[in-house]
Amino acid sequence: MLNELIATDVGPSHLDIAYERLGNPAHPTVLLVMGLAAQLVHWPLGFLQALVQRDLHVVRFDNRDSGRSTHLRDAPPANLPAALGGDLSSVSYTLSDMAADAVGLLDVLKVDAAHVVGASMGGAIAQTLAIEHPKRVCSLTSMMSTTGDMTVGQAHPATMKSVFGGPPAHTREEVVARAVRAFGIIGSPAFPSDQAAVAERAGLAYDRDHDEAAVARQAVASVASGDRTRLLRTLDVPTLVLHGLADTLCDPSGGRATAAAIPGAELVLIEGMGHDLPRGLWERIADHIAEVVRRGEARARLAGGATTALAQP
Repeated sequence: MLNELIATDVGPSHLDIAYERLGNPAHPTVLLVMGLAAQLVHWPLGFLQALVQRDLHVVRFDNRDSGRSTHLRDAPPANLPAALGGDLSSVSYTLSDMAADAVGLLDVLKVDAAHVVGASMGGAIAQTLAIEHPKRVCSLTSMMSTTGDMTVGQAHPATMKSVFGGPPAHTREEVVARAVRAFGIIGSPAFPSDQAAVAERAGLAYDRDHDEAAVARQAVASVASGDRTRLLRTLDVPTLVLHGLADTLCDPSGGRATAAAIPGAELVLIEGMGHDLPRGLWERIADHIAEVVRRGEARARLAGGATTALAQP
């Protein structure tokens, strides 16, 4: 049972953003940003509990065009092949807009600054948030993500064909089956995915909202946002970059490039981890995040800045 809420009139775009909070509001706030075509429910509950057990207050939310947040259904059809070829005329928004949505949610929650954790495209949004809103970020964690440089972090061709090829999935049964099949391909070979859990999350996501056109809009937004490498070099924030060495959807070169670009970033490469958050790594990843949060909190105290504690509702 989700305890989700809907924040209205969020950010410069005045959107509705669906979110859920877990843990003690007095603890440091960790803002979790999900990736392409994913919803807040794609953060495994056991992983969230591992973070809460480390005295963290967790906020997870639906990006625009996902789940129960605002969908831009009146936007022009997104043309991903054209965008990849340099024609950005079908772009409805960029990662900067999505980062501004996240900042708007922090405003609603009265959080001055948070520890931002992003996965996949969510990592790119988190990076953008740190670049464009540095005062709102106490620490940055970029997982299974890349810099926007098209020469690194690309999906392996065989994975692209296996995951995205074939007829589209429309019904609930088809969508769930496709998700199980996809995670069997992109998941972690050393930490097999729980197919029942994958199916449960896929079904829950379908029930919350299923918008095939939104996936293309998000993908075009990512392409249109370009290469962040130069701007990542300007960051001055405790940073963790985490990537699986068995990731074939976002090649580990993306994680390496991200860590190389951000001054002082810690790079954690995990053998046998793919493009998912398998149960066998929840505690380990939570430990790494808790450590970068600790560094971010210590730095904020030394600077005399505000902590990330959430105002009492």
